Amino acid sequence: MTTTETTGTAAAAPTAAATTTAAPATPRTGAATDAELRAVITQFLATEARLLDDGREEEWYGLLDDDLVYEVPVRQATEPRSREFSQRGIRVRDTKAHIRTRIDRLGTGLAYSEVPPSRTLRVVGSIEIRGTDSPDVVAVSSALLLYRQRGIDPYFDLIPVRREDTIRLTAAGPRLLSRRALTTETSLATPNLAVFL
Repeated sequence: MTTTETTGTAAAAPTAAATTTAAPATPRTGAATDAELRAVITQFLATEARLLDDGREEEWYGLLDDDLVYEVPVRQATEPRSREFSQRGIRVRDTKAHIRTRIDRLGTGLAYSEVPPSRTLRVVGSIEIRGTDSPDVVAVSSALLLYRQRGIDPYFDLIPVRREDTIRLTAAGPRLLSRRALTTETSLATPNLAVFL
């Protein structure tokens, strides 16, 4: 089973078209057409971005699969492009339990990297969707440009990321099963990764 499709979209208003060759069947939700699958995945990524931009982390948490693995590997500047992410360095590797702890800490006032909280805007595009060996899981690649600013600071950060996700299609809707966030930068310009990519 092979599915390949590409679309450009802003996080709040996915509109662009895509080309596909086949769509995976999803036993829990029925067989999906190319257009239906594209709409479901695009809407999921847009909703996810909007929730995080609005500071609604609890609602975003509800979109995570129980088996989630979220990681941000280190990009090696001295390696060829094919080996830049060799797993020798990991900035973040969280399970859903770790994400729960991070969200809980945000409400304590003691997560000083987010006091005051970041104002963010996520723009998601260049979406590609592929089938996997599991009929209810799709692989999704997307580009993320994250704008971040805090307090009255006149400076802001732009964080460019390529995300490699797997998304499980369930009767309750899509759930993020894994995310590998590949930063374009080798040395991060943003002071920390307290925001979710």
